[in-house]
Amino acid sequence: MSEQSPQSAPYSADAQALTELLSGMSLTTGHPLASQIYLILSEQIITLRIKPGQLISEKEIAQVLKASKTPVREALIRLEEVGLVTIVPKSGSYVTPIRINTYIEGCFMRLQLETGAVQRAAERSQQSPHLDRLDEILEQQAEALRIDNYELFFSLDQNLHEAFFLVAGIPGVWGYLQRTQADVNRLRHLKRINRIRRGDKVLAQHKVIVNAIKAQQPDEAKAALITHIGSLESEIEQLASNTEVLTFIENQGTPLGQKRSYRRTGTQSPTPSTLKNA
Repeated sequence: MSEQSPQSAPYSADAQALTELLSGMSLTTGHPLASQIYLILSEQIITLRIKPGQLISEKEIAQVLKASKTPVREALIRLEEVGLVTIVPKSGSYVTPIRINTYIEGCFMRLQLETGAVQRAAERSQQSPHLDRLDEILEQQAEALRIDNYELFFSLDQNLHEAFFLVAGIPGVWGYLQRTQADVNRLRHLKRINRIRRGDKVLAQHKVIVNAIKAQQPDEAKAALITHIGSLESEIEQLASNTEVLTFIENQGTPLGQKRSYRRTGTQSPTPSTLKNA
């Protein structure tokens, strides 16, 4: 596999080299190497440290992480399966662009599955060994806000939503849901980078959801979750109003120098008018 495509171009001048991004990270014994590499790369891609359209070199990753190419290749295949990487034969592996259509689909999946999860969590909360975990995460989120650490706040947000599925007794559904959330999570980080933040409001909404679960009120938990996540229409409306986010999506790099992957399916550029009609 060639490590460079003659048709591709760097995402932008500020895209950091993989060696710089992965410097200081190491793999541990006792855990599958491919899984560790997958988690490292997925975090770097979702937080937009590795940019959409950026080339990911197997050789470079293997050298920095002191691993063979086999687990690196396995990790890249897994990243392709969840939509974060495109592997182009005889060219290389590239980070996929953020796609509006998969973002909307991801929002739909999240709303449908999480409303069911919080309802079930409320119905069986008093039998769950994970119930205390909800309050623990809320306390940690409050501290993350106090020190203005929004990356930590996002990580804890993920932990809390995962805990809803744990309390509901369906942890495997959370894993399934996460395979649909690549572009949802990247857009959430893009908003964070552009300082489109609502941490205090999110924390207050989280408390309402948790209180409803603890009080065994499934209808109230569902209503609070919908208020927190928002309807699909409200997500599209909010995205359409964020000029900085739309500019990023419009200008992101893609494999082989193509303007955007969804152009191949005839989808229009992500403008406010086309988003509202999505």
